[in-house]
Amino acid sequence: MMGKMTLLDFLSAGREVSGHRPWPRYQLDGRTWRALVQQLAAADWVLMAEWAEPNEIHVALRDETTGDIAVASHHCPERRFYALGQVRPAAIRIERSIRDVWGLAPEGLEDQRPWLDHGRWSRRRPLAVHPEEPAAEPYSYRFRTAEGEGLHQIPVGPVHAGVIEPGHFRFHCQGETVVRLEQRLGYVHKGIEALVAGKPLLEACRIVSRTSGDATVAYSIAFSRAVEAALGCEPPPRAHWLRALMGELERIANHVFDIGAVCNDAAFAIMLSHMGTLREKLLRANEALFGSRLLMDRVVPGGVTVNLSDSGAEALKHMLYGFRKDFMKAVHLYQETPSLLDRTTGTGVVPGALVHRFGAGGFVGRASSQGHDARRTRGYPPYDDLDLVVPVLADGDVHSRVEIRIEEVKESLRLINRILQEMPEGAAMAAVPTRSGEGMGLAESFRGEVVVWARVSEAGRIVRCHPHDPSWFQWPLLEACIEGNIVADFPLCNKSFNCSYSGADL
Repeated sequence: MMGKMTLLDFLSAGREVSGHRPWPRYQLDGRTWRALVQQLAAADWVLMAEWAEPNEIHVALRDETTGDIAVASHHCPERRFYALGQVRPAAIRIERSIRDVWGLAPEGLEDQRPWLDHGRWSRRRPLAVHPEEPAAEPYSYRFRTAEGEGLHQIPVGPVHAGVIEPGHFRFHCQGETVVRLEQRLGYVHKGIEALVAGKPLLEACRIVSRTSGDATVAYSIAFSRAVEAALGCEPPPRAHWLRALMGELERIANHVFDIGAVCNDAAFAIMLSHMGTLREKLLRANEALFGSRLLMDRVVPGGVTVNLSDSGAEALKHMLYGFRKDFMKAVHLYQETPSLLDRTTGTGVVPGALVHRFGAGGFVGRASSQGHDARRTRGYPPYDDLDLVVPVLADGDVHSRVEIRIEEVKESLRLINRILQEMPEGAAMAAVPTRSGEGMGLAESFRGEVVVWARVSEAGRIVRCHPHDPSWFQWPLLEACIEGNIVADFPLCNKSFNCSYSGADL
């Protein structure tokens, strides 16, 4: 029956768009698009990303039963579309952003407040067919209210005490207990979708890879794989292994520092010192081996820009041997400090059902029983040859998110050893043909699944590109996990998520 239909069976009612790779794209009429939204209310299809063009809406979906991935598109001649956010809450902020940027109105969406547009842009609906005049004055954002005895509000940000990105948090509290938290983001909107339009591939890759700078390798891989799929080309085998090596180095660097930062927010600063030292060792190795501490601009369409010498591989093995010993000592300190575990255990719980409802991945999802990892599920080379182990826990608290990070660091160290031992010889770059096409690429960042969709012109330039950050689906869960906790636990919960402001602000 209809409720048991697979994703591809359902979308086959539309018209398949030719030239979209590696997964199909279907054009749906208004009736079928509405039916898709209704089907999403019950079907086990994961919302991967949603984006727009001046007259069209797109959504990437994954069928959890079959593993199939597809893109559904709907032409919007009246500049409105039936909102997915009615049945999938993870789409609400995305669709509010689509209205801000593209001027397409999400019909049926209860929350119609602007999301990215703070009323300070030089044009409203800047990427719409007909952009509008700027707002007369900055937009006065209406936060939701909470009712009850003795409630008070605590506004925090957008400027914070530390060197972090800007974001506003509005707490409703009863004494020290948080009753409701509401976020306001958009302060670091960069207009990436407009910036990449018309750019040559390498220049566009440079921009997209900075969507969220701490995940630059993951974004570069996803963009490169989208372009390579669109153009029907493949990088050399060695390039795949070098990309994976850089991706795992990026994952470790972020995880170890965040583990230390979580402990620091629990007043255990020595862990931040230990982990900061370990991160610095990795960044120095990156600089020595690849010429960039954060590995920016090392992955491009066609391969990688810097190869790895045999002596470099041996030096990395030697460094990581000592790194692992020091990391495990720090892990032992965390796991054997009762006062620290008392702060992290049972704090900031996110139920698995809520994680599933929002389609959140990464360590946030894996700490709450959701085991998806783009490297393994519909993975990309060379992970199909590496026997990836994905850790999963069920408690969904700060401690579980720390433990998932610990296990991922250990697994990444194991993977790097295999990569260095089994990496094939040969070139690290292949020529990219000049032709048109559409493609979508995936990469597993340290936060979760990065999705990049791209359309390339005959001249080898980007016509349209959309990068999707996993933080879109994780930020709302931070609001949920702090409810019932005390205000003092918010920094702990926030750092245990470490969502990207920049990635979600585009």
